[in-house]
Order: sequence, then structure tokens, then C-alpha cells
Amino acid sequence: MDMLSVREQHARTLLIFHRWDVENLFEVYVDKGKSFLFAEAGVSVDEHRDSDSPVPPDFMCNICMDEVPSSKTTRMDCGHCFCNGCWIEHFIVKINEGQSKRIRCMEHKCNSICDEAVVRTLLSREHSHMAEKYERFLLESYIEDNKRVKWCPSTPHCGNAIRVEDDELCEVECSCGVQFCFSCLSEAHSPCSCLMWELWAKKCRDESETVNWITVHTKPCPKCHKPVEKNGGCNLVSCICGQAFCWLCGGATGREHTWSSIAGHSCGRYKEQEKTAERAKRDLYRYMHYHNRYKAHTDSFKIESKLKETIQGKISISEEKDSTLRDYSWVNNGLSRLFRSRRVLSYSYAFAFYMFGDELFKDEMTDAQREIKQNLFEDQQQQLEANVEKLSKILEEPFETFSDDKVVEIRMQILNLSTIIDKLCQKMYECIENDLLGSLNLGIHSIAPYKSKGIERASELSVCWNNKVNNTV
Repeated sequence: MDMLSVREQHARTLLIFHRWDVENLFEVYVDKGKSFLFAEAGVSVDEHRDSDSPVPPDFMCNICMDEVPSSKTTRMDCGHCFCNGCWIEHFIVKINEGQSKRIRCMEHKCNSICDEAVVRTLLSREHSHMAEKYERFLLESYIEDNKRVKWCPSTPHCGNAIRVEDDELCEVECSCGVQFCFSCLSEAHSPCSCLMWELWAKKCRDESETVNWITVHTKPCPKCHKPVEKNGGCNLVSCICGQAFCWLCGGATGREHTWSSIAGHSCGRYKEQEKTAERAKRDLYRYMHYHNRYKAHTDSFKIESKLKETIQGKISISEEKDSTLRDYSWVNNGLSRLFRSRRVLSYSYAFAFYMFGDELFKDEMTDAQREIKQNLFEDQQQQLEANVEKLSKILEEPFETFSDDKVVEIRMQILNLSTIIDKLCQKMYECIENDLLGSLNLGIHSIAPYKSKGIERASELSVCWNNKVNNTV
């Protein structure tokens, strides 16, 4: 309003058109001028001098073609005047169509947006519920059209919205307790990119049970690699591609088969498995490897979440003891560190599945580069995993029964492990951002940055809207 010398409704019309991106709005203003900025957004300011001219006593509305007294007409900023009845019907139709954020003038080819105050005043006389609906849509525009503000994805919906001040690529916690990725509104999933997490979540939903069934009941054809199910007692099976193979070992065979032998093939003797497995089997086992570890850490996180109540009970018992030790904040700090790092570990396996597979980056790295990067990442992952398990084990110790000296020893172990784990998490994220994803220069796979203190909790801010509506963001 100050920069452009406009009224509140005009400022809001400009912001809604530019999706509440002030920087983009001023770029257009500087590059193309004030006239273009206003005309593009449908704002009419001092362009129609006849907007203040008096309406004739008997005015004929060009919409309904009725003559009405001037007191029952309304002229918009663009200068076009129609009877109040037509305006009201026009507003109701547009609001019901979901266009209330930008209701245009009824005049043919007029691009101007109707004045909010006029819409509100005309509707409130006989259609107060539509006026409330109109105000609500205007309020929600700030959230639904603003890339820096989003609704909390909680179910059932808590009614809160979150506004970020700086980077939109972040993870936040709503005041209702739900933690989510601000970019894609899924659960917080770093160090996975949003696309990686979307693919992984879908793969888990679609394939986990299927993969388990395939592993137990089928074997891959040695020629076309499709899974084959045996539907008879004979161990010589045939794929639909025509390839015959032995069910016992999966090796390709000829067609001649008797009760005593399978021509050109013998698997009764023990021999080492060949190093190169069939592609379908390799892909299956690769997915199962990463999924099993992802699920193991996810399950551990769920179980360890119950530790919070148990630990509070241990702290209460310890504080009641005749002891010189009174501060047990290190226990809760260690528990918080365990939760954060456990989640990082869990999602790191989903990240590794796509980072070092053929699905997303097959043509971005050579096999040699992929092997080097994978070894680097897995070394860091292994170090983090080992220290997380140590921390988990120590936190489960019955320290409320220990002597003061033993408690001090455990305290130092937890503090040291918490520091080590924090540094290892930072190092892993730096590796991903700089050596793995960063080296590929693929913006769509950016990840939310690591924060030592955990996912930031949103603070509450009461916003007054026309002195009527309060909302929390």
C-alpha cells in the first residue's frame, strides 16, 4: 500500500494475482511499469475519471434492461455501473463457482476486479452467509495461493497453517505436533528428496506384500527374468517365453526330461553359486535389502518412542533418591537425539536405494563413480548406525538403580554419543548435498537441511482479518 500508494483492496488484488510473492510483484513493477502491473492484475486506479460522476436519477441497467433509481445502482472503480440486483446475482454465481478471490466486472471485456468492500456490503444486506463465504475465500487465498504458507496436513485437520520466513525447502512441526515436509506436505523424510520419497512410499504400498509372495512362491526365468510360479510336481518348469529351467537351482535346461535325468543339466552336486545372479532376482533382493533395513529402523523408532514415559519414571525415581545428582536433562536430550538420528537412518536407506540404483541416476554416473560414491555413503551410514545402536542400548539401562558413580559414567557416555551422532548426521547430509546430489546439479532432488536441534516447531501468530476472523499460522 505504501510503495504503490494504493488502497488495501487494490494491494490485496495485486498480491492475489502474484500469488502473494512480493518480490515477483515488484520485479514486474520495475521492469514493466505501474500501468502494466495494474492492468494485468485487474486493478483500476484513477484511470476512469467518470467513476465519480453522478448516476442519472432513472438509470437503465444494461444487464437486466430495467430502469432503476440511482440509489439502487453501484459503480465500480473501473467506471461501469449496474443495478444492485444484477451485481448481487453476479457475486453469488462467482462465489459458488469458487471464483470469489477475483470477481471481475460484468461489463464485456472488462478486466477489472470488483471492490471487496462493495461486494461485502451488497451481499451482507440479504445474503449474509454468502458474504461470510466470500470473506473466508479471501482469507484462504493467503494460504492456498501463497508458496510460503501451507495448511498443516494433519488428519483430522487441526485448522492450522504454517508460514515459513525464508527457505521453502524445510521440515516443520505444527503446534498440533505433526511433523511434515513443507515442500510436498508428506511426512518429514530427509535425507530423501521429495521425488525419492514419493517413489519409495508408492513402491512400499504397491510392492511390499507382492515382493514377499514372489520371494516365497516364484523363481526368475534365466532367459527373460520374469518370475515363474510352479503349478505341478515336476521340477522341470517352462516359462511362457519358452525357456525350460530347473526349479531346484534355477539353471537353464534342455527339453529332454526323464524320471532319471534332465538332459544337459545336473544340480544334485553341491557347487558355489555364480557371482552374477539373474537381473530380476538381483533387483528383487536389492529392494528387499533396503526395505528390510528401512522397516527395521522405522519399527525401532516406534518402539523407542515408548521409552519416553519409561524414562520419565526412571528420572522421578532417581530424583527421589538421596543423591547429589539432581539434573537429568541429559537423559531427555539423549532420547531426542536417538529419535532424530533413528529417523535419519530409516530414510537414508530409501535414499540409497534410488541414489545408487538405475531408476533415477542411471545416466548421471559411470559404474566406477557410482561404486566410489556408494562406498563413501555406506561407510558414513555404517558409522552412524553403530553409534545409534550404542545410544539406544545405554538409554535402556536401569540407571535409577545404579550408584552415583555409575550414573555419572552413563551420563558421560550419552553426552559423548549424542555429540558424535550429531556430527555424523551433519557429515552425512554434507556428503549428500555436496558429493552425491550436489555433484549432479539436479535441483529437483534438493533435500531439507539437517538441524541439530531437530525439526523446528512453528510458533503461534494471531492474524486479524477485517477485525472479525482470527487465524493461527
